Amino acid sequence: MAGRIEATIAELGITLPRPMSPLANYVPYVVTGRLVVVSGQVPAIDGEIAITGKVSWGVSLDQAKQAARLCFINVLAHLKAACNGDLDRVQRVIRLGGFIAAPSEFTQHALVMNGASDLAVAVFGEAGRHARTTIGVPSLPADAAVEVEGLFEIF
Repeated sequence: MAGRIEATIAELGITLPRPMSPLANYVPYVVTGRLVVVSGQVPAIDGEIAITGKVSWGVSLDQAKQAARLCFINVLAHLKAACNGDLDRVQRVIRLGGFIAAPSEFTQHALVMNGASDLAVAVFGEAGRHARTTIGVPSLPADAAVEVEGLFEIF
């Protein structure tokens, strides 16, 4: 039976995907004590990266925000696995990190990352408010437009 958080996710019209396998030699998450670190996730749908390229060079601001949202959905899928299938164990979204593939003159990284941050708050309420770092980079694995990682407190 789905818990409170999964009910909220369903109300938002989101179905969590099957967690995507890592693209290289790392694990998708690490649980240590009451912390879960979820490795960077790309904007994938059904295991395929859905939004590729550079923000402002072929990827619009709205597409980039959608990419960040998709990344966070994939973060949630791994977080659920880390919580043995029970997202109600999440007490707090501590930090999100965002990497935005964009040319050096692009300066709206924070607006892109709001795609992930807004969804974190929509899913977890006040416990979804988090610290954040958003960084512009020249490229990301498999030409993903955005990558998002997360740090969570669980019980």
